[in-house]
Amino acid sequence: MTLRVASLAAFATLLATAYQQSGGNLLERFRTMSRQSEERGLAEPFRGVTAKGQVEPGLFTIKSTGVTTEPVRKAADAFLAALTGDQRARSTFKVEDPEWRKWMNQHFYQRQGVSFLEMSESQRESAIALLRASLSAKGLKLTRDIMRLNHTLGELNNNDMEQYGEWRYHITVMGKPSATEPWGWQLDGHHAIINYFVLGTQVVMSPTFVGSEPVIAEGGKFKGTVILQQEQNDGLKFFRSLNEEQRRKAVIEVSKTGNNNVGEAFKDNVVLDYAGLPAKELSAAQKKQLLALAELYVANMDDGHARVKMEEVRRHLDRTYFAWIGGGDDTSVYYYRIHSPVVLIEFDHQRPANLRHLAKDPSVPNRQHIHCVIRTPNGNDYGKDLLRQHYLAHPHTD
Repeated sequence: MTLRVASLAAFATLLATAYQQSGGNLLERFRTMSRQSEERGLAEPFRGVTAKGQVEPGLFTIKSTGVTTEPVRKAADAFLAALTGDQRARSTFKVEDPEWRKWMNQHFYQRQGVSFLEMSESQRESAIALLRASLSAKGLKLTRDIMRLNHTLGELNNNDMEQYGEWRYHITVMGKPSATEPWGWQLDGHHAIINYFVLGTQVVMSPTFVGSEPVIAEGGKFKGTVILQQEQNDGLKFFRSLNEEQRRKAVIEVSKTGNNNVGEAFKDNVVLDYAGLPAKELSAAQKKQLLALAELYVANMDDGHARVKMEEVRRHLDRTYFAWIGGGDDTSVYYYRIHSPVVLIEFDHQRPANLRHLAKDPSVPNRQHIHCVIRTPNGNDYGKDLLRQHYLAHPHTD
C-alpha cells in the first residue's frame, strides 16, 4: 500500500515536470490516468472501511439530531440558482450516483462539476457561502487556506498556475437539496476533499481529506498562511503523554520512511484491522486528551453536527485504538491514527511530491507535506448506510 501511494506521488511529480517542458500537452494523459484510477477504484461495489472485511451492523440509525440543516439547504439552493444552465447540468447528480466516490487528492485528476476557476465573483461568493453554512469557522478557514496554499505551490513551481492555483477546486451536488430527502455536496481538489451528506437533521461529512504541500507559506501572495500545526503538535503531545508500556503498544512501526495513510482516494473498501494502543487502557486524563485530538478533525463540521459526531465517538471510546509510526522528537516525522467502529482519522507526514526540487532529501517524508483523512467506517462514508436505511423505509423509483 505504502509503496503504491509513494509511486503514484512520484509519477505525478514526473508528469508535472513533463507538463512544464511540453507546454501543457499532457491533458489527454491526465484524463487517461484519471479514468484508470476510477476503473480500479470503483471495480468493487461500495462496502466501506472495515476491520475484518465485514461491515459491523447497527452502528448508525436514522434519527433526529435536533440540529438544523436548513442553512445548508438554503445555501445549496442559492449556489445552484447562481449557476448557468450548463454549469448546473455539469454539477448535479443523483444522490446515489457513483460520482460521490470519484474524488482524488492528486492535482492532475480530472474532476466533475463546476470549478471556482470558471465561476464569476458572485458565483464564488455563493459557493463559499455553501462552505460557510456547512463548516465551522475553523473548517472554513482550513479549507480556504488549503486553496491558498495551492497557489503558493504554483508559485514554488515557476508560477505554474496551469496545474496549481487557489481556484482549481470543483463542486458537485448530489440529489436535490431538501429538508426531508437525502442529498449532499462534494468539494474536490488538490489537498481538499469534502463529502457532505444530509438526511433530515443528520449530516455525515466523510470521507474528508485535508492537507498541503507546503503547509507553511514562507513567501509569495499568501505569505504567513499556516495549516495543520495543531493537529501535528497535539498528536505528538498525546504520544509523549504515554508511558513506556503504552508507547510499546501504540507504536506499530518504529521507522517512518514513506507514506502511511491507507484511507485516501479510491480506498473506500480498505480492510484495516484495529492496531496499536486500546483507549480503554488510557487514564482518564489521557482519554480526555485523545478525544480532544479527535475533535480537532471532527470540529471542521459546523458546530452543532460536530457535537453530534463527537457524542458518537465518545460512545465507542472503549473500542478505539491509537496507532503511531515514527519518532517522538521535536523534529520527527510521523503518522498516527485514531480508529474506532465509527471514525477513522489519519495524520501523515508525506514524502515530497510537487516540491521535490526544494527538498533537502526528496526520498523521505518531511513536515512541509501533510495528508489527513477522516472516514466513517462500517459502511457510512458518504452517508451510504443512512441512505440504505432510508430506501428500505421509503423505496424509490427513477
